[in-house]
Amino acid sequence: MKHKLLRWAFPSIIQLVVCSTFTTAQIVETTDVERIIATLADDDMRGRAALTPDIARAADFIAEEFSQAGLQPYAEDNYRQTFEVTKVFTENESIEINGKALKIDEFIILNNTSNLSWNTDSEIEIMEIRAGEDFSTRFRDIVRNNPNHNIIWVDPSFAPMLARFKKILSRENIIPKQASVTDSPSKVFAIKKKKIVSFQVEARTVHEDFPLFNVAAVIPGKSKADEFVVFSAHYDHIGILDPLGKDSIANGADDDASGTTAMIALAKHFKKEDINERTLIFVAFTAEEIGMFGSKYFSNHIDADKVMAMINIEMIGKDSKFGPNTLYVTGYHHSNLAELMQENVKGTTFTFHPDPYSKQNLFYRSDNAVLAALGVPAHTFSTSQIDKDEYYHTVKDELSTLDIRNIKSSIEAIAKGVIGIVTGTQTPSRVEKLAD
Repeated sequence: MKHKLLRWAFPSIIQLVVCSTFTTAQIVETTDVERIIATLADDDMRGRAALTPDIARAADFIAEEFSQAGLQPYAEDNYRQTFEVTKVFTENESIEINGKALKIDEFIILNNTSNLSWNTDSEIEIMEIRAGEDFSTRFRDIVRNNPNHNIIWVDPSFAPMLARFKKILSRENIIPKQASVTDSPSKVFAIKKKKIVSFQVEARTVHEDFPLFNVAAVIPGKSKADEFVVFSAHYDHIGILDPLGKDSIANGADDDASGTTAMIALAKHFKKEDINERTLIFVAFTAEEIGMFGSKYFSNHIDADKVMAMINIEMIGKDSKFGPNTLYVTGYHHSNLAELMQENVKGTTFTFHPDPYSKQNLFYRSDNAVLAALGVPAHTFSTSQIDKDEYYHTVKDELSTLDIRNIKSSIEAIAKGVIGIVTGTQTPSRVEKLAD
């Protein structure tokens, strides 16, 4: 809609048009959704792992979608926001418990020092991942949020999971380039034996700077150009795994080609509508799977006080536990963003719900986390039933397992839900800042 007088004179007409898109596809075409997600999740992308050359193909595709839609680059001319991290390679590593060496797939050493040598007398924090706990959640939480050097004893029931994580990590770790080795704690995960009398951990590493890149575009605002609304998703996945039958590519169709597709579709929609008074930023984050490096860099290089809202989209390829035409919102009650969006979809069948997995603290575990901690109403929108998704981080996360209608309805609901925020007539309440 490029006729501003008509737009402001008849806001009810705009709302009626947007409302009707749940059935008339005015916001996004099903064929375009299918094309984008099929490309991102194709075998040619080889799982989009951030530390491999494969990620560049996905980045180039996303940049071309932005370019064809007429969006301006956010950073570099090629739409890439490039930064460097340090890759830490393990040259040799070993663990002995009670004098007996563990097998190579029974431990993971995330070592950020040149040489690591720990034993029973070392002053390090000892932790455990016990039987019955959520291994993936505990592993990520310890790696991302615990500031200490740790050795973590893992219950033997998680031996297959530990071995799989080791394959994913490929014996290398990454840390921010600006961090010194003393700033980045080392973590050792090892299968626990019945009684640990003594242990010895040895690892030698080398360091190499390595480029990563977000892909970002912008639609400049008009009367409120210094106020930003961010739409985001991560485009990386976990790459190549051990073969399951003849398949070894973890395509990441739901995680998070679905969210990236939604972000691109929203960029095209708002560019075409030309209704934004605020500046809209669309960004595909890299390296979410290995520590949210892309979103951390982006969030630390933007003025958080100018960001009015962040809509991060993560895994929307299937119905949520609330059924069709629903999304859940992490940190729902930390701001009124979701409530405003619910008002704007009134008259449709769509509903936004509080995150049903509150014990997993998803609000601070996805790419919205840094801006949320800085006070931005930054939330992740998802439909993933994480307690029962058998395809998560496997080679079975493919396009054929997704419901394109669910993705389409989620895109349309978000587009309608944020219309007041985009046009500048609504401003969500701020999230309480985390203490420094």
